[in-house]
Amino acid sequence: MCGIVGYIGDRDASGIILNGLKKLEYRGYDSAGLAVIQKGKIEIRRDAGKLEKLVEMVISSPVSGTIGIGHTRWATHGVPNARNAHPHMGSTGEVVIVHNGIVENYLELKEELLAEGVNFKSDTDTETIVHLIERFYDDKTPLELAVQKSLALLKGAHGIVVLSAREPNKIITARIGNAGGVVIGYGENEMFIASDIPAILEHTREVTFLDSMQMAIVTQDTAVITTLDGDILESEKHTLPFDPVSAEKGEYRHFMQKEIHEQVRSLTDTLAGRVNFEEGKVFLDSLKLDANQANEIKKIIITGCGTAAHAGMVGKILIERITRIPTEVQIASEFRYSEPIVDQHTVVIAISQSGETADTLAAMEEGRKRGSKLWSIVNALGSQAMRIADGYISMQSGPEIGVASTKAFTAPLVDLYMLAIYLADLRGSINEKRRRELVAELRLVPDLVGKCLDREEQIENAARELKYIRNAIYLGRGINMPIAYEGALKLKEISYIHAEGYPAGEMKHGPIALIDREMPVIALVTRDPWYEKMISQVEQAKARGGNVIAVATDGDDKIASLADQVLWVPEAPWMLTSIITAIPLQMLAYHIAVLKGLDVDQPRNLAKSVTVE
Repeated sequence: MCGIVGYIGDRDASGIILNGLKKLEYRGYDSAGLAVIQKGKIEIRRDAGKLEKLVEMVISSPVSGTIGIGHTRWATHGVPNARNAHPHMGSTGEVVIVHNGIVENYLELKEELLAEGVNFKSDTDTETIVHLIERFYDDKTPLELAVQKSLALLKGAHGIVVLSAREPNKIITARIGNAGGVVIGYGENEMFIASDIPAILEHTREVTFLDSMQMAIVTQDTAVITTLDGDILESEKHTLPFDPVSAEKGEYRHFMQKEIHEQVRSLTDTLAGRVNFEEGKVFLDSLKLDANQANEIKKIIITGCGTAAHAGMVGKILIERITRIPTEVQIASEFRYSEPIVDQHTVVIAISQSGETADTLAAMEEGRKRGSKLWSIVNALGSQAMRIADGYISMQSGPEIGVASTKAFTAPLVDLYMLAIYLADLRGSINEKRRRELVAELRLVPDLVGKCLDREEQIENAARELKYIRNAIYLGRGINMPIAYEGALKLKEISYIHAEGYPAGEMKHGPIALIDREMPVIALVTRDPWYEKMISQVEQAKARGGNVIAVATDGDDKIASLADQVLWVPEAPWMLTSIITAIPLQMLAYHIAVLKGLDVDQPRNLAKSVTVE
């Protein structure tokens, strides 16, 4: 997601902000900007393009002051241009804001504000927030109270930082949900704010992390942490280690845990610049595809290894349901030895976090040799899988250090959902009403994932019960069948516990013989088109003495009465449930491995990128 840096102190803010944003460039972005209070007035410099362009702008038109905020943006609402770049200023010129997240109800809020006579200067959802703050910001109301009242009206997950020329001695920052982190750094007569640790690591090792539903009033020498209702909280300071690699873990014990929690941010980034929620459209320009080419596609083959292949299985369901193009999934290591039936009307889609996986690259070459079009979904920009493809979709997840893939699994699930909508739109196989409905559901993704992450304590409790198991069966149907495979893989990878994923309907064809009290059954029983069938599978497992741990939708009394334990997830549109159910299974595997005292980030015998066959 977007990078945020804030500074208040004795030094010039511009250089510190620009340098901090440079440290966050790895996240990717399409515009950059900063705002500094200079001689009592807010001065903004911003433009589309890379950070170097902003640096040149500040050199040619200097801005100087001791308090300021900066931002690098991936576009989610409004195209990447200067008017949509952050920071955004209100109508009075007194308040300015930078923001991470998606305002799910921004259209309703914008209509209210327009009716009040507010003049919008951008196409972003962020601008609604700054106008809301101005609505409440009168002579008797401090900035923090105006921010509190405004945040109460927002839906979704957010990280925001606000400045006011009227109160130039403070910065207000807040976090709702898991839309990226907010870290506050303590210096000598100076304070720092950032969306991630690398931006401020050279200045301080003393930091505080905001939790969800917390706000901070940051002055030159301290930060007062409060709830969003204004109640003052005890702030816990952390001293970061001097080892830069360890320091970047921040408040997390392992990179895997950090990367699980970064999924709100990575999924927002995945949507960024590709979805126009007002028009209800998806844009995947990097595929270099037009309507004629889209209509020539007769078959799609998705290929990948391990986690990537599981993502492809979800993609098959999405593409066939939405686009009606026949789609297969083939394991990359088998693809080139299978005499695949592909031609010029076939698209081979390769999924790879690194873009350098040997088997996946070999599968792409085989597809090319047989005349197919090649697309790739990759996380590493400039990788081989990106370079040799005819078109690509970048995951935009940022670096993934932990060997067990987490955010690079859920990102392609969203990419494949967008791809299905995009293809259906180009081919004319979906009407406008249905397309708008599907696109609107994407707006829910970051907040739904954030709600899953907020429930880590229930996952830890379940992990304590499962610490000593030696085997497990994961069951799913339909769109959650691949998640059963992925959940089992995660458990195997990092906890070294034997686990198998099965299509739940296949249980009676053999695996049910394994069921007893020593064989936990992790069942994915969300409210989706396969719900009743999954309930039947749970009942059969219980009838044979099975210990059932269900992943289920909030408020499901039926499954609560059947299962031994329930890992609750928020209700979601069924085509997006695979994203939601993956989160608790990632956390469950992680916490079991931690309880066993294992090396979570570097499990035995495994490498992050498999570059040999």
